[in-house]
Amino acid sequence: MNWSIYKKGFKAFLQLEKSLSGHSVEAYLRDIDKLTNYFESIGLNISPAEVNLSHLQAFIQTIGAMEMAASSQARIISGIKAFFKYCILEQIVTLNPTTLLPTPKTSRKLPDVLSFEEIETLIGHIDLSKPEGGRNKAILETMYSSGLRVTEAITLKISCLYLEVGFIRVIGKGDKERLVPIGADAIKFIKLYKDTIRVHQTPAKDHEDVLFLNNRGKGLSRVMIFYIIKDLILKSGIKKTISPHSFRHSFATHLIEGGADLRAVQEMLGHESITTTEIYTHMNREFLRDTLDRFHPAFQKK
Repeated sequence: MNWSIYKKGFKAFLQLEKSLSGHSVEAYLRDIDKLTNYFESIGLNISPAEVNLSHLQAFIQTIGAMEMAASSQARIISGIKAFFKYCILEQIVTLNPTTLLPTPKTSRKLPDVLSFEEIETLIGHIDLSKPEGGRNKAILETMYSSGLRVTEAITLKISCLYLEVGFIRVIGKGDKERLVPIGADAIKFIKLYKDTIRVHQTPAKDHEDVLFLNNRGKGLSRVMIFYIIKDLILKSGIKKTISPHSFRHSFATHLIEGGADLRAVQEMLGHESITTTEIYTHMNREFLRDTLDRFHPAFQKK
């Protein structure tokens, strides 16, 4: 059975109805590909309407036997559930076979976080004698100052800068927009980059409004930000597993540790659910516990 027509409809649904990003849409489609590839491998030629719970349970057992992480299994099951919800809406199926399909329990991993001093050290190792140095400093200051996702930072537009009032307009997941405050240092280095470095570049077509450009006048890639940070980690000697997302995690953690309101942090991060933001309260509790262990005399007794 060829599922391509169903996958095509599901893709359009995710793009138009759910307004998901290209990365998210492709991830969902890969989940469905895994299921249909499994059906092909066992010689099962069935349509979505013929899929039942036992078929899906057998599939989950198969991927579980591959020693796939629980988080990866949960991701695939989530994609399959989303597909069959779409099938119900479009009346492709009359019963949802995923209703009783369990999702593996996953532990919520606390992200690596940089201290304020480590962020200062990291950014301090940027070579400002090179044009890309001023750009990189502006990017990292902005990511830490406003808690931006990597994609949000590299797609930031000049027309979305309201630096005179200390805000930027960010286009986040699902093309949802939010206004985020930006710190004085980030504003200073954005202005420096824009007025003394970017002004001498010729933007490529359709990149005229993109703030951060590479040497070909186009927007930066996510991979480029990863390499920039990896290089700075090596130069600074910081012994932590750091990714571009660590700047966002550090932004949120430092706010919570400083007593910021959780709802305000949720708004700035662009989290749809406050339960996603609550991970930083767990981090804050660990910070408090560490402080107690280190400084309370009762905890220092042998």
